[in-house]
Amino acid sequence: MNKTQLKNGLRVVMEKIPTCRSVSFGIWVKTGSRNETSEMGGISHFIEHMLFKGTERYSAKDIAEQFDAIGGNVNAFTSKEYTCYYAKVLDEHLPIAVDVLADMFFRSLFDEEELRKEKNVIVEEISMYEDTPDDMVHDLLAEAAYGSHPLALPILGTEEKLRQMEPGHLRAYMKEKYTIENTVIAVAGNIDDGIIDLLERYFGDFDNRGQSDTLVKPDFLGELKFYRKKTEQNHICLSFPGLPIGDRNQYAMVLLNNALGGGMSSRLFQEIREKRGLAYSVYSYHSSHADSGLFTVYAGTAPKQTREVLDLTKEILHDVAKHGLTESELRKGKEQLKGSLILSLESTGSRMNRLGKNELMLGRHYTLDEMIDRIEAVSMEDVNEVIKTMFAHPYALAMVGASDRVLSDIRRDELVI
Repeated sequence: MNKTQLKNGLRVVMEKIPTCRSVSFGIWVKTGSRNETSEMGGISHFIEHMLFKGTERYSAKDIAEQFDAIGGNVNAFTSKEYTCYYAKVLDEHLPIAVDVLADMFFRSLFDEEELRKEKNVIVEEISMYEDTPDDMVHDLLAEAAYGSHPLALPILGTEEKLRQMEPGHLRAYMKEKYTIENTVIAVAGNIDDGIIDLLERYFGDFDNRGQSDTLVKPDFLGELKFYRKKTEQNHICLSFPGLPIGDRNQYAMVLLNNALGGGMSSRLFQEIREKRGLAYSVYSYHSSHADSGLFTVYAGTAPKQTREVLDLTKEILHDVAKHGLTESELRKGKEQLKGSLILSLESTGSRMNRLGKNELMLGRHYTLDEMIDRIEAVSMEDVNEVIKTMFAHPYALAMVGASDRVLSDIRRDELVI
């Protein structure tokens, strides 16, 4: 891995992989739904869409045709804390990818007619999302955990706020947030020594400077939220305080998650799906933010089985809170984590993602050997420390379903240790 800066101070992180013929190239910007005001909720995601809708040189169709013609992929995504525009192409076509993405980044038109059409596209995306209760429940959970804090804002925004946005709003937001300080270029694949000259040519004139946002750490509220919707299943999430990005116990949290609900051999999957057949989908995950995190358990099940699934979930969580993991779970979890980490390095896309996110959110990078050493160094005491963090507060609970009767006697402090 090589980290450098262009002459204007723009950070560039690169990893040369001479054994492959592809290159993944990404522009990472440290802004997402967390950085928005309630009046402009969804603007980060809206900008992400609009950068594909035409520039001074390329129409939206031209952008698509440029990548189709070379067999490459181009896309983008918006999260709560960052936005990424990326492409994966053959090494010989990297100059084309850089040219088009730089033009999108610096010279998008925000044409009013395209803006109007894209508003409708995102409204349909919001409607599709609301028709998917197993996705919707996770946004509801963010409200149960964080209340009115910006981390609880939906990434897509709302139709009402979206309809009010004009080209000037998007340009002003980009002027404020899309700064050199907030931006990182990440490249992974078969690159040559001319990569810096190429990037200087397209990004060397970037001179928008500013300051990164001062973040306010959220309080974990541990509330209960219910959304009434006619569904065949009840979709339930329980959430506990987690760890921020870069926390020293990050790998201990990953190992705990793997044992609880991170795979097919996990306690939740084996007990609720395999042994009892009460759910098709049941899992857990940990999400980290700059200053906080959430550990979440999800299950979707029929209304008549909801009580049993909830009780079983709480029993499994209570057992972990009281007794921790077994030595076997810790050992197997380490091997699983090392395996998934090494396999992920076979993709230039995942390497580029790791480079960009680490530089943007942490400002530091670990080699593969360092990461493996950190995984191996996780002790049972580290896992128990994470467990104490998780179960120190009443959990947050969110459910989407036709009836909230099953929630009437929930005690959210019952797992506190």
